[in-house]
Amino acid sequence: MYATTYATTANQPAVFPSGKSPVCVFRMLMTVSCVYKLRRHLAALLLLLAVSPAASQNVPQSLPPATEAAAVDTAFVVVNGEGLFRVRGITAFPAHTRAAGIASRIEDLAKDAAFDPAKLVVAAKDNHMLILAGESLVMTILDEDAVLEGVQKRVLAEVYRNKIIAVIGAYRHDHQPKVILVNALYAVAGSAVLAGLIYAVIFLFRRMLSVLERLFKRRIESLEAKSQYIVQARQIWSLLTNSVRLIKVSLILVLCYIYLSTVLGLFPWTRWFAANLLSQVVNPLQDIGNAFVDYLPKLFFLIILILITRYLLKLTRMFFNAIAGQRMVFSGFEHEWAWPTYRIVRLIAIALAVVIAYPYIPGSDSAAFQGVSLFLGVLFSLGSTSVISNIVAGYTMTYRRAFRLGDWIKVENAMGEVKEIRLLVTHLRTFKNEEVIIPNSKILNTEIINYSSMARAGGLILHTTVGIGYEVPWRQVEAMLLLAAERTPGLSADTKAYVLQKSLGDFAVNYELNVYCDKVSGMPQIYTQLHRHIQDVFNEYGVQIMTPAYESDAPAPKIVAKENWYAAPAKPPAAETKK
Repeated sequence: MYATTYATTANQPAVFPSGKSPVCVFRMLMTVSCVYKLRRHLAALLLLLAVSPAASQNVPQSLPPATEAAAVDTAFVVVNGEGLFRVRGITAFPAHTRAAGIASRIEDLAKDAAFDPAKLVVAAKDNHMLILAGESLVMTILDEDAVLEGVQKRVLAEVYRNKIIAVIGAYRHDHQPKVILVNALYAVAGSAVLAGLIYAVIFLFRRMLSVLERLFKRRIESLEAKSQYIVQARQIWSLLTNSVRLIKVSLILVLCYIYLSTVLGLFPWTRWFAANLLSQVVNPLQDIGNAFVDYLPKLFFLIILILITRYLLKLTRMFFNAIAGQRMVFSGFEHEWAWPTYRIVRLIAIALAVVIAYPYIPGSDSAAFQGVSLFLGVLFSLGSTSVISNIVAGYTMTYRRAFRLGDWIKVENAMGEVKEIRLLVTHLRTFKNEEVIIPNSKILNTEIINYSSMARAGGLILHTTVGIGYEVPWRQVEAMLLLAAERTPGLSADTKAYVLQKSLGDFAVNYELNVYCDKVSGMPQIYTQLHRHIQDVFNEYGVQIMTPAYESDAPAPKIVAKENWYAAPAKPPAAETKK
């Protein structure tokens, strides 16, 4: 009787009422669907209440606790998009395999138009109950199924039989071409209604933003002016518009959910998905919420660890800042080492904090997290070899005191002033105002000439070489070179220049003039002035400087007479013009 009532009342084919609009039809569809589901659940509930007195007398003595029941492998038997009941499985015969087999046999019975669902019978065999369709087995009910549901096997078998009878009737009704066509029309109407509602929501909120802009934007701008621009009008307006957009998106999502749950519930192939649509969205959020609540103690530990590490780093920074500013002095520790040392201490402190925090990081004990960490570590070790070598070289140079900021150094062919020392590279500025960036690893593995260190200590020695013939007395040559050094500005006044005879060449004696200078940045200008005065002095005393490719003496000495020193276009200095 239950199956007959179900098939003739709850599943009557729906038709469009005359004179009704698509919106009314869509509402009627939702009402009919809700009533349909409500009647089915009420009927199952009444049947369970009817058999409960008899079942309470013979309930199995040992029922599994709730936690154990939740851990049992179970699966829904889904027929016609409806979950009929759960069945449990074992390792060798999983629940989903068993449920799929039962559902397949029920669908085969529903597809057989000659089969009468009322002929389903419940039979006992050994220690389990059978639901049979003639000689064919539909399903077997075990003691474990009864324990899982908390009722007797026979009572459970009767309930399952009635559910199967009802679903066979529903299956045959829902798969009729006429019903499918009508439901398809309902789906098309629902899609049109959804499109209209979404367009209406978008239009409404667009108008709402226009009204808000007209009413509040000028007030917000005036508030910004009154607050001396402490309150940013753009930020307030952005917050307001984003809130309105969030409400709009939420409303559209709600409409889409109602549409999907209703339209997908019209067809047996998608009905199961529609029934579980909300749970598929809510369950992940619920799991995330539960995981977050469970993680709160570890989160508090991480927050406390971060705060402690942060304030310790602040104290450490203050300590090294005092050393860098020479407010604190330690014997054997240069103030230039303060910030590099602070970076090392900071790195060690952060690494130690990460090691302590690692077990409290979400998912740190999972194989996926460990695999990703290992993969990133391998990539970092393979790709950062040169980076690490440059960093180590940078710190090594700092503590070697090879040079400091402002020093003039030479690395291979690059000579310039040290403008910046970083962990990876060092920046030089040449005499021609060029910036040269040199990797620290290269500096560490190459000889460095530091001009400034000796210039600060006793003066940097600049030298130049001239070749003079053997016929000129060496005492005269040295005196002329020293005279040229005296005339050159920019040299150190505390030290005297001196001359060295470098070699006795094939055609000339090579003299080297050495002068002291304490300003390395002026080296090009000093060399220029020194070479000029050497030429002037040798021309004054009529001594010829040998050319590099000397073969024989020229008919006349190769010197420049004093009256020709300022031949056009050269112009004499103002002081000499007056003389």
